Amino acid sequence: MIFLTVGTQLPFDRLTRAVDDWCAANPSAHVVGQIADPGSEGFRPQHFEWQSFIEPAEFDQRFDEADLIVAHAGMGSIITALTRAKPVLIMPRRANLREHRNDHQLATADRFADRPGVHVAHDEESVGPWLSRLLAMPERGGSPRLSPFASPQLLEAIRAFIQSS
Repeated sequence: MIFLTVGTQLPFDRLTRAVDDWCAANPSAHVVGQIADPGSEGFRPQHFEWQSFIEPAEFDQRFDEADLIVAHAGMGSIITALTRAKPVLIMPRRANLREHRNDHQLATADRFADRPGVHVAHDEESVGPWLSRLLAMPERGGSPRLSPFASPQLLEAIRAFIQSS
């Protein structure tokens, strides 16, 4: 199963439409999405199951059941995928398209692009090819599980900094 999440605050029609188009061409794919409220003018997928909001317990269950996560380049989605060792395909929102207030998601995508298990679709045209490529991979490009806790080295650096002040 592929789990699409774009957060709960803003819809992300470019990504949602790209996944829906891929699903139309791949009808046997099982995709579930949390796409935020698309409003009266927003895009409503026709080829996969979706909700505007999924309760936290169900969200966690869907995330855990997924073979692949598709998400906006939000830190919450990326960190959750990494701590659960789930491969994640991210696409950053763009401010010039009025998808966000600024381009911090472009910077996030660039920063994580080389990390194992994180794959970046820079535009909607590359989403479908990425999905097909990742699903064809035996390991799906997953990453080693990231600890939900800070590393001992980071904690020691913070401790040393505080003690030196």
